[in-house]
Amino acid sequence: MIIDGNETEKRAMEEFHKGNRKEGLRIQEKFASAFREEYENKDHCPCRKACRYHGNCKECVAIHRAHQEHVPNCMRPMINRKIKLLSELTEHTISYKIEPPEERMGNADA
Repeated sequence: MIIDGNETEKRAMEEFHKGNRKEGLRIQEKFASAFREEYENKDHCPCRKACRYHGNCKECVAIHRAHQEHVPNCMRPMINRKIKLLSELTEHTISYKIEPPEERMGNADA
């Protein structure tokens, strides 16, 4: 099962955007049900960083919400794709102003 960009969940969101909440919820439950079945005993966490909360999304997200310094590793690719789209509005000139923190230098997987 593919989680990121899942076609079933995309169809659910299309229905929500059309105002068809009932159908959106029905389709979304198909995704959630398939997820529960597929990952009942499998690792679904895409993080590559060793972490005590690996695979425990509920606690991981709560911790990140609490400290509000950054988002969980698993959400960064999705957010970066959206930021990149926004950055196109200024020909990506924001990239000249961004300096990665020392801990990120030379470590693309962190």
